[in-house]
Amino acid sequence: MIALLIGAGLALLFALVGTPLFIRLLVHKSYGQFIRDDGPTSHHTKRGTPTMGGTVVVFAVILSYGLTHLIMWMMNPRSPGPSASALLLLFLAVGMGLVGFLDDYIKISKQRSLGLNPAAKLIGQGVVGVAFAVMALGFPDADGVTPASTHISLVRDIPWLNLAFGGTVIGAILFVIWSNLIVTAATNGVNLTDGLDGLAAGASVMVFGAYTVMGIWQSNQACGSPRQAGAGCYSVRDPLDLALLAAIMSAALVGFLWWNTSPAKIFMGDTGSLAIGGAVAGFAILSRTELLLAFIGGLFVLITLSVIIQVGYFKATKGKRFFKMAPLQHHFELKGWAEVTVVVRFWILGGLCVAAGLGIFYAEWVVLL
Repeated sequence: MIALLIGAGLALLFALVGTPLFIRLLVHKSYGQFIRDDGPTSHHTKRGTPTMGGTVVVFAVILSYGLTHLIMWMMNPRSPGPSASALLLLFLAVGMGLVGFLDDYIKISKQRSLGLNPAAKLIGQGVVGVAFAVMALGFPDADGVTPASTHISLVRDIPWLNLAFGGTVIGAILFVIWSNLIVTAATNGVNLTDGLDGLAAGASVMVFGAYTVMGIWQSNQACGSPRQAGAGCYSVRDPLDLALLAAIMSAALVGFLWWNTSPAKIFMGDTGSLAIGGAVAGFAILSRTELLLAFIGGLFVLITLSVIIQVGYFKATKGKRFFKMAPLQHHFELKGWAEVTVVVRFWILGGLCVAAGLGIFYAEWVVLL
């Protein structure tokens, strides 16, 4: 628990102090956000606001995680170092963040709303996602538990939903596909949510907070642990280190949110939204709670569904729109809601989804007692 407090404190400090310094650098370089002409007219005043703020969050997370383990080692040389699971998750988040950074840089350098072309963006995300999935099936611990498994999971691996039903190789291939579906859904969901000041950052704080709680609980109830309670034990590799990383990410986003809340002094850009989406997917896969992500990240799911409905309805009716504008947050803006009102109400929805996910997580454990 001391490590979690140290890590979260460092991340909060680095993000709070680092963000305004990064804003000055971006202003000096004239790296400002390009606003779509077909978006809400109220957003035109945001043109030129510094973007790529997700860079600060990523660096704050990496520095805080590394320094926390260094401090813990200085306090106790026998303390465990960085875990395979946490390093894999950092790889996924940073890799997706790099793809987003390239997308953002092209947008601001070319002064257009489109960065990387769709094919290049998908290839970049695919390379990172495949590499993560392949490595996640390796690195077994002393008990033979790997960071991920070929089982599909809800609150834990579901025994009768094993992708390796046709053999190890087939299971690995199907897992890579399954893992990349989760990563693609999460990154796109967070990216679509990042349309209003502080919306994606605030919602993600709660999501990472949930994974912090679940990681601590899984560690306390790990199979073989003295606190383990019968059939309700969890076979997860490095749950406490994943909880540390989740706490660091949550705290870093709180520090960033200080500057990102309305009126935003900086936007996270695709650098931040893709990195956060990758991290969210990584936590779901490595904590063996893949299907539970639909509840914990329910706000991201709702906003993504609004885009799917809008596009599908537009094509089916040959030009009619189901919403005034998609993603969903812009629909309510065009209905006359103030931006802050939309953000706070969507935060409430996101919080309710997180609470539902945690409720399902705990209820399943209680049932198994």
